[in-house]
Amino acid sequence: MPLHRLPRLLLPALFAPAILAAQAAPPPADLIVVNARIYTVDEGRPRAEALAVRGGRVQFAGSRRGAETLRGPQTRIVDAGGATIIPGIADAHVHLLGLGQALRTVDLTGTRSLDDVIGRIAARARELPAGTWVTGRGWDQNDWPDTRLPVHDALSRAVPNHPVYVVRVDGHAAFTNAAALRIAGLTRETQSPSGGRIELTAAGEPTGVLVDAAMGLVSRRIPPASRDQVRDATLAAIREVNRLGLTSVHDAGVDAATIDVYEELARAGTYSLRNYVMIRQDDSTLARYFRRGPQTALYDGRLWIRAIKISADGALGSRGAALLDPYSDEASHSGLILTSGERIRDVAARALRAGFQLNVHAIGDRGNRVVLDAFADALRQVPSADHRFRVEHAQILHHDDIPRFAELDVIPSMQSTHQTSDMYWAPNRIGFSRSLGAYAWRSLLNTGVIIANGTDFPVEPVNPMFTFHSAITRQDGNGWPTGGWFADQRMTRDEALKSMTIWPAYAAFQEASLGSLSIGKWADFVVLDRDIMTVSPDQVRGTVVLSTWIAGRPVFERR
Repeated sequence: MPLHRLPRLLLPALFAPAILAAQAAPPPADLIVVNARIYTVDEGRPRAEALAVRGGRVQFAGSRRGAETLRGPQTRIVDAGGATIIPGIADAHVHLLGLGQALRTVDLTGTRSLDDVIGRIAARARELPAGTWVTGRGWDQNDWPDTRLPVHDALSRAVPNHPVYVVRVDGHAAFTNAAALRIAGLTRETQSPSGGRIELTAAGEPTGVLVDAAMGLVSRRIPPASRDQVRDATLAAIREVNRLGLTSVHDAGVDAATIDVYEELARAGTYSLRNYVMIRQDDSTLARYFRRGPQTALYDGRLWIRAIKISADGALGSRGAALLDPYSDEASHSGLILTSGERIRDVAARALRAGFQLNVHAIGDRGNRVVLDAFADALRQVPSADHRFRVEHAQILHHDDIPRFAELDVIPSMQSTHQTSDMYWAPNRIGFSRSLGAYAWRSLLNTGVIIANGTDFPVEPVNPMFTFHSAITRQDGNGWPTGGWFADQRMTRDEALKSMTIWPAYAAFQEASLGSLSIGKWADFVVLDRDIMTVSPDQVRGTVVLSTWIAGRPVFERR
């Protein structure tokens, strides 16, 4: 029957399916990426070959056919040429401003002797007016022929007219010269502060090395960076991390002035990074941010300000990590407690009441126990089902404390490249038996917890491919030792990828919007020149980042 003869009541029913189909058609994508090997880290669709993005968020991840149904006249099509795509990489423990400052000061990483350190410092001093401070970072006496902590005499002779303050690679010790000691008024009569150590010669004179809290005796005399200098250093650091594939960081121990600069940059739209900020734990900073309350996904998801950072002890390399028993290579010393358990407990309870997360640096087995005890006390005071307290580093653990992370719902935030940096000398510090509980990723994972992985840059190199390689091999870049250092503690590749994507997102309360290429989440992803999930382990460290994308827009593209 011709349409004009159909009863009028039947016409709407006849055309309803077509009308509904037109109304239900999804809007076109802004971006479609095809011809890719995509690891989504989404349990519902772990692998894909195409990705569609709309409004900065993932619209589709799956087949090329499915993605191309979302193509519109204005859709940008990117052919990945068979490259590998993973979610945006997160580094769960960094010092962003520290990296920016390190890019502009004397770089002492990789120095192989005290003479090498002095040579680099002297070269910088020749470029500066007399009396100007020379600062730097990255020396590690464990890499030198003489692994004892240095003495300033040769440095003071080489650089007599510039005060020098250069920080050890771990950030927990500094090396200074005579000019800096004079400015600080530091003599043989000066007492080591609580939580710190002034290293002395056999004759009782300061060596120029200051550990943990003692560093402030000199550092407070250095003129502070201007706001413009902080701004420039921050932008330099962001450019560097974007270049290496990072889209998200957890920034440990940031002061209020630096956070103000971060907010200024984010408001201006020049902050191409997602930063989960951990504020410093001094009372004035806590009071300021507790009054303001937890802040999430500010400035189009660029800043989160809802976590606190405390340091419970020092570092292993400078013998500041707090141990239950004395150091194997210094029987009279068992490390330093920088923050008491009572203080940690009190801040933890206040954080719970204010809706903030507490993340505590602990490296030694005593430091870790102090933190876990403090967390347990705080959770009895203020019961919470989803606090997500974290231990930052968790490097040396007594076997009795490993299951306590799961029992207390505490997240270990660990850095796999710390293991491959420390494995050469750590057994000398702590002996073989304690090494069994060192960097114990598998032991922790087997209890059911997750691990948020990172680098602690600028302590370790920013490159997340080094992180991935260390996690799956427990070997250095030369493949040493054969089979890996305590190889039974390795992660699988799937675990390593999660430890750099979805697990850090969970550790920062961000799993609903970050960490996987799931529909509705931010379209943050990285394009790699090889498949890190299948290539031989010795090829992983050489992986090149071809481009880095945040919210479906490139923030770095290799030319």
